[in-house]
This record gives sequence, structure tokens and C-alpha cells, in this order.
Amino acid sequence: MKNSSTTSDNILACARNLIVAGGYNGFSYADIADMVGIRKASIHHHFPSKVDLVRTLVARYREEAELGMANLELQVSDPLELLRLYAGYWEACIADASAPFCICALLASQLPVLPEEVGLEVRAHFRSLSGWLTSVLERGARHGQLQLTSTPLAEAEAFMAAVHGAMLSARAYGDPKIFGVVTGPLLERLASRFPCDESRDGDGCSHDDQDERSST
Repeated sequence: MKNSSTTSDNILACARNLIVAGGYNGFSYADIADMVGIRKASIHHHFPSKVDLVRTLVARYREEAELGMANLELQVSDPLELLRLYAGYWEACIADASAPFCICALLASQLPVLPEEVGLEVRAHFRSLSGWLTSVLERGARHGQLQLTSTPLAEAEAFMAAVHGAMLSARAYGDPKIFGVVTGPLLERLASRFPCDESRDGDGCSHDDQDERSST
């Protein structure tokens, strides 16, 4: 059972790397067999078809992402820091090439040609990530820690799109630093415009605008 599990994991890990490199249609079972060092029949034993393989991969990817976000919530309570850590995770992965692209973001760009079963899993990942980002942004806005210019849901979708777009730009330019160039200003914008300092009074609100209006 252990060997079977290890073989299955190796197949999934290989498929993930191949998808990141060339997309859904950029690899075959023959490629995996060569890289893992097994026969194609062994791959079919674990995953009867390519659809089964990629659907399983994306479902597991989503589960791992959800676990990672849950663990972040246990360690950090500050909403802005959660967003920074999330973006920082991808920045580090792109810098060391350990995970240079989100497989769901890549597969989403190929949705028109993906099998329906795979597409459903990709959309499920997007909904899950959007839901988590929405909750973080909503909490941050409610506590005055984040400055939103739209609804938490709209901001979450924009944040997610910016992160995925930053991955694409980093790949297009061949420069991992581009990711931070794109996401850095976004995080700065979301940070509250009026930090708790001498410009705020006891109720936690800045009255600069009110004072300015009073003087006119």
C-alpha cells in the first residue's frame, strides 16, 4: 500500500510540473512514464485516463491550498499580514522556481478546451480562494485595518486576478522580481490610509478632512 501511494504521489507531482511547464495538452502518459521511471500501464492502473489524473491533481491542489490558508489563519490574525503572507508565498515560489505558476490559474486560461470534469475542479478552486480572500478583506475593513474601494468580494476578485497576472508577467519577462513589482503597490493600497498615530484621536478616526472643512 505504501509503494502504491508513493507511486501515485510521484505521478501527480510529475503531472503538476508538466502542466506548469506546458499546460493540459503539453504532456502525455509517455512523458510521465519516462520521468517517473514506470510503465504507462502503471499510470493507467492509478489513473485510468488523463482526465482522472488531472481532475485528481486539481482536487488535491485545492485541498492543500485550503489547508494552507487555514493554517495561516491559526498563526496570524491581522488581515493585511495574511494577504502579505499569501502574496509572499507565491513570490518565494516564483523566485526559487519551486512553484512558478498556480496550476489552476494556468488551467483556467485553457478552460474552453479542458474536459468538463477538470474545468469543474478549476472553478471550485477559484471559488474557494475567492471566498477566503473575501472573508479576510471583509474582516480587515470591519476592523479598520484595510482600506477597500469596493465590496470585499470585488476586492477579493481583483486581488486574485492581480496575483495571477503578476505570475504571468514574471513568466513573460523572465524576471521573478516582477511579481513583487505588481503586488507590492496593491498591498500598499489595501493598507489603511490612516495608521494609528498622532493624526488619529481617541475614537480611532482621522479628522483631518473635518478640520480642513471647518477652516474653510
